[in-house]
Amino acid sequence: MSKATSIQLFSLSSPQMRAFHLSWLAFFVCFFAWFAVAPLMPVIKGEFGLSKDQIANINIAAVAITILTRLIIGPLCDKYGPRKIYTALLVFGAIPVLGIALMKSYEGFLFFRLLIGAIGASFVITQYHTSVMFAPNVVGTANAAAAGWGNAGGGVTQTVMPLVLAAIISFGVDKAFGWRVSMIVPGVLMLIVALLYWRYTQDCPDGNYQELRARGVEIESGKKGGWAVFKAASANYRVWMLFVTYGACFGLELFVHNVAASYYVDRFDLDLKTAGLAAGSFGLLALFARALGGWISDRVASRKGLDARTLLLFALMLGEGIGLLWFSTTTSVTMAVVAMLAFGLCTHMACGATYALVPFIDRASLGGVAGIIGAGGNVGAVAAGFVMKGVGDVQQTFAWLGGFVVLSSLCAIAVRFSAAHKARENALYEEALAQRLALRQSTAGAVPEAA
Repeated sequence: MSKATSIQLFSLSSPQMRAFHLSWLAFFVCFFAWFAVAPLMPVIKGEFGLSKDQIANINIAAVAITILTRLIIGPLCDKYGPRKIYTALLVFGAIPVLGIALMKSYEGFLFFRLLIGAIGASFVITQYHTSVMFAPNVVGTANAAAAGWGNAGGGVTQTVMPLVLAAIISFGVDKAFGWRVSMIVPGVLMLIVALLYWRYTQDCPDGNYQELRARGVEIESGKKGGWAVFKAASANYRVWMLFVTYGACFGLELFVHNVAASYYVDRFDLDLKTAGLAAGSFGLLALFARALGGWISDRVASRKGLDARTLLLFALMLGEGIGLLWFSTTTSVTMAVVAMLAFGLCTHMACGATYALVPFIDRASLGGVAGIIGAGGNVGAVAAGFVMKGVGDVQQTFAWLGGFVVLSSLCAIAVRFSAAHKARENALYEEALAQRLALRQSTAGAVPEAA
């Protein structure tokens, strides 16, 4: 079976589309669980009496361990297949999500917040699975749409978790107990999706890696094994350029998810529900903006080739940095939301444009490439956390980060491909278009025959 040359959005009949829908759903649930405590932090801060330094440590912990797990999980997908790895991550990741509700001290809460960060590696599996399922003409759109809809979990949790807490409190319990009960929701969702993923997906269009290797079938990615794939990916300079750009777009996205609700409460004196709605609007952009970035990347590449993908990424990151500088100067809540939506649009589109490039960096080391670049996002988030800890003010931190994003956009321009590399990719692209045309013609020809 070939890679899908089109996205049949309302179909679950093919393994490609089942992988597409379940991978974004799994990422959505993981992202929801990953940041479920973030909009509840004003309540948790009061219960534990947290200082600014302790809150900064919690924000850093939330994304720190994801660096390691993303580096590891890409090669693991190459070796064992995304179906097994995603199911395992969902099952074991649910444990700290549920367990954090039992913590009674800052130290215990910090430790479990660190463990929860491991489920952020779900992004790499999502991008890996769609990359092996879709052909070059649509893979950018597939990657960006799956990741974008999954990322929307970060926006939904900002809005939904305060409402869940309010609903629980309405039964007469106090806030300290209410936020703990609220964490049951994301934990149970992870376990449900784990069952769906195991039951309804397969590793690639032809089946599962274990069975294919047993039959002697050659797999496009991961022929050398996990560690060899990682080493090959780490030797490619393009990987590290995109490591930086992804740190500047997805890293910023993670930082905003962690601090946005509290920022609106502290700076503009909003209540928790209103602050959650304002912060949630940033994450909900992922419903379309990340997919839009990947779709535009596919469109410009069809006309101008791989280099056009890198120029698009540069332009989006430049817009992100300028918008972030604007956001840092706003003095009214209305303008703050407008500025956040402006730089947020560029941020999400830049994330989509980055992973629209990933499948073209090194096909034989896809897991390593996806893992390293994905880890860059968390390195960026951790760096942003340390900047906030050093500056001591969230508003000033946003200004610093805006400048850093503008500088990092230059790394996008540095990504270049040889003539031979572009020729190979163009041949694969043309092959995918030919397959798509043949499929359409065969489908059109079958209609009168059936009649």
